[in-house]
Amino acid sequence: MKDYIVERATGLADYIIAHNATVRQTAREFGISKSTVHKDVTDRLLKINPSLAMQARKVLNINKSERHIRGGLATREKYRRMSAEL
Repeated sequence: MKDYIVERATGLADYIIAHNATVRQTAREFGISKSTVHKDVTDRLLKINPSLAMQARKVLNINKSERHIRGGLATREKYRRMSAEL
């Protein structure tokens, strides 16, 4: 595996762990696609540093279990703003 991929994958995992970040937040921060973040953290990092991969995976699993709540809050806020404009 190329050195820049190893550095990117560990950097992504460190960011996710430090900030409890979602895949989208991490992708936005690093200027790469969500698919790349997911592939680096779930597949490539397992081969590079399994313990770091497991820590990042715990954060991503928590985020995944909470995403329906965040989506509902965002939708509620959207309609609140729309009704305030009327």
